[in-house]
Amino acid sequence: MYAYLKGNFVYKTPSTVVVDVNGVGYEVNISLNTFSKIEHADAGLLFVHLLVREDAQLLYGFAEAKEKEIFLGLISVSGIGAGTARLMLSYMKPEEIITAITHGDAKALERIKGIGKKTAERAVLELKDKLGKAGTDLTIEPLQSAGSSLMQDALGALMALGINRAMGEGAIRKTMAQEPGIGLEQLIKKALKSL
Repeated sequence: MYAYLKGNFVYKTPSTVVVDVNGVGYEVNISLNTFSKIEHADAGLLFVHLLVREDAQLLYGFAEAKEKEIFLGLISVSGIGAGTARLMLSYMKPEEIITAITHGDAKALERIKGIGKKTAERAVLELKDKLGKAGTDLTIEPLQSAGSSLMQDALGALMALGINRAMGEGAIRKTMAQEPGIGLEQLIKKALKSL
């Protein structure tokens, strides 16, 4: 439902931030990883996921799109809830979780409090398979960090056409590296051809 929130960080703790968006305060649950990135910022953008439960509607926020993607992958695994996924992302950096999963290192995940052997093995098995099928390389830095509206517009167009985010980002980066002054329309066409 929500993709991101952009506004002032009114109140921050290592697990929660209140984001003021045009006078409305959103309480967002965050990981330590996200907190370390926004700790000294007064405002910014958080990628968010709304989790609707019988007794609550909870927002989870992430400083990077990559962290959100990993969170969504983790909560899709049986036995891993949103709280546990947030704990995992607080204990390990997104890159470390990706490495553990892609290398089949369930023991690295077991070191996290609340993650047993079976859950760690299930996470590795299910997420490694999902990443393999989608051809996703989550280690690509999100385009948000580049701050380029041209890149964002091109990525939005590719994703609207059904292209996987990571594949689209890779194609856009490659095309822009080959042709630095390229326009939006040509960037989209050439990125599509390179896929």
